[in-house]
Amino acid sequence: MRILMFGWEFPPFISGGLGTACLGLTKGLAQHGVDITFVLPKLDSDEEGRHLTLLGANRVHATVGAKDINELRERIKMLEVISPLRPYITDTEYQSILDQKELLSSEAILRMKGYEFAGGYGANLMAEIVRYSLICAHMAHQEEFDVIHAHDWMTVPAGMEAKRVSGKPLVVHAHALEFDRSGEHVNQQIYDIERAGFETADRIIAVSHFTKDTIVNRYSIDPAKITVVHNAVSRERRLGQMRLEKPYKEKLVLFLGRITFQKGPDYFVEAAAKVLQKNPDVRFAMAGSGDMFNRMVERMAELRIADKFHFLGFVRGTDVERIYAMSDLYVMPSVSEPFGITPLEAMVYNVPAIVSKQSGVAEILDGAVKIDFWDVDRLAEEILDILDNPKRAEKIVQQGLETLKRTKWEIAAEHVLNVYRDLSGGR
Repeated sequence: MRILMFGWEFPPFISGGLGTACLGLTKGLAQHGVDITFVLPKLDSDEEGRHLTLLGANRVHATVGAKDINELRERIKMLEVISPLRPYITDTEYQSILDQKELLSSEAILRMKGYEFAGGYGANLMAEIVRYSLICAHMAHQEEFDVIHAHDWMTVPAGMEAKRVSGKPLVVHAHALEFDRSGEHVNQQIYDIERAGFETADRIIAVSHFTKDTIVNRYSIDPAKITVVHNAVSRERRLGQMRLEKPYKEKLVLFLGRITFQKGPDYFVEAAAKVLQKNPDVRFAMAGSGDMFNRMVERMAELRIADKFHFLGFVRGTDVERIYAMSDLYVMPSVSEPFGITPLEAMVYNVPAIVSKQSGVAEILDGAVKIDFWDVDRLAEEILDILDNPKRAEKIVQQGLETLKRTKWEIAAEHVLNVYRDLSGGR
């Protein structure tokens, strides 16, 4: 089985859980003998790609002109390129860009550093998506493969184009939706791309039933077209079994993720203040970056908890493992979380977790405490009780370890492989 896979992230260049999920899933598929060609917008030299073939669109020599771009925009009409556009800006910022009506011409796209890609989610994201799609279509015309697999909205146009030129079936993997990122204030252009991808796809993989229900209800997609495959987590611990010694005596409560609307960082800060009113011998850490960062710093100062609240910035690699190992409790208060792999990562380090009921990972976590994201009082009560009750914390950890035994990338990959087989006639 040969798969042409399109993704915007792959380790070690990770913005969030998408890259981690792509690495885990491809390793699992490789164990089942699947031959994967994974196309990134930009490839340097250090990606972990020994189990697959990694290609960078920035290294593919394809002749692309203004005529190609114009024809692509005609076929996929929502690819009207707004400059600049990022996926995680606020609805107010997005509206101000729309009001300026700054649309890039095809010639302007061609002038942007030739065919070099910045990767990530910079100001030229949509222009890079257009060029990436055309190069991936060129590759689909040249490569031999059985199924196309596109991860998230950034690669949906590439998947649609690859299907058009090759006639091969398309799988669209929904790791997150525009309704998760923006609530009711959706970026219409991104929503339109997502919906076009879902309509064009031969099969959709959703990372949770929570996400499947959103696709059915918000995008009017036939539920029979959607297969739910829960994410998993790597259980490798490079820092060993011992906890790291903290530089302070207080217990540590951790938030790790993008500091954006979707992840509910404001509820974490409010709960922290309520906890510290009753127990000042607790510290809180917020690891990540995002458009709500400054607002969270200001709110923390207003609540006068600066001496007990730490902002760590964006962390990666062993720094992520180190902060897990130092933590006594992990909290994921997401407003809308398609899956949410971080509570599983915390459990690898024997850290109990509290997760919002509005998350996909809550579907498989029997042991974690589950709350409504908006219920700050309940969140504070649960934090206080778990930190003060070692036996309860240990019970949550043990139940989490049982969940980890059932949550493996090899199992998730087997479900994905069954989707491939259905689409390719059982090969």
